[in-house]
Amino acid sequence: MGRKRKLRPDEKAEKKRRKEIFTTVMIGGKQKRVKRSRFGGNVESEEFLKRNGGPIALHEEGLWHLIDEEENPLKKQMIPMIHSDEKKD
Repeated sequence: MGRKRKLRPDEKAEKKRRKEIFTTVMIGGKQKRVKRSRFGGNVESEEFLKRNGGPIALHEEGLWHLIDEEENPLKKQMIPMIHSDEKKD
């Protein structure tokens, strides 16, 4: 088996351009190339997530300051833990 050849400058430029436009994701166990979203880490994405994102999405993006605890539906479902050193009456 031979070695893989180096890319010519025009091929390298095309590869860089494609990487800027597309991203690779796993769908059904196979790699697929899809266009990147318009919101690539700019102010628009934060505004989009603020309007449409739930607390989990905001946490994943590191936007903790946008999570409002009173509107968090998961907070209502949380059950307080009873520690073993506390006694029930």
